[in-house]
Amino acid sequence: MQRIDFEMGAVASLRKRVAEIEEINEDLVAFARGHAGAVSAIHEAVLAALAADTPETLMQVVTGEWPLLLRVDAVAMAWANASGGFRADRRGLKDVEPRLIERMASTLSPVTLRLVDRGHPLFGAGGEVVRNEALIRLDGPTVTGLIVLGQREGAPAEGRHGARLLRFLGSAMSHILERCPPR
Repeated sequence: MQRIDFEMGAVASLRKRVAEIEEINEDLVAFARGHAGAVSAIHEAVLAALAADTPETLMQVVTGEWPLLLRVDAVAMAWANASGGFRADRRGLKDVEPRLIERMASTLSPVTLRLVDRGHPLFGAGGEVVRNEALIRLDGPTVTGLIVLGQREGAPAEGRHGARLLRFLGSAMSHILERCPPR
């Protein structure tokens, strides 16, 4: 009579399932750490912007400090208010036709994440090296515009959580611009 050994098969099956669960757990921990880092970076960026007291200082924070805080290669921004239209990148703050900004912003969803062959025109010449970007719409009672974050490589922020964080950044910046003295 032949005896079937079920115990060895069960143990092997359990070991395989434990290994799979450990791998899933490691992925979840890595995601949580990354998400916590992203939340912290967004909060630091908003706090840095809140400390600015002039449009010029605010744009220095956004285009100079935000790339380091948000771990991106480039940040540019354009907004329109009752005073006019403005564009900022690492080279400074410039006047722009407000209708151009309103038209750009009106076609955007609150957050757009995309891979590109060349970055958004707001990056200027620096857009040549941008391969993925996040476009964040600015909406306020008297302010409209957009923030563009660009990276040379790597995947853009993915999923609902990344978009929600970027939407928070855009909403906070819209409120800050509402309170920022006109240029």
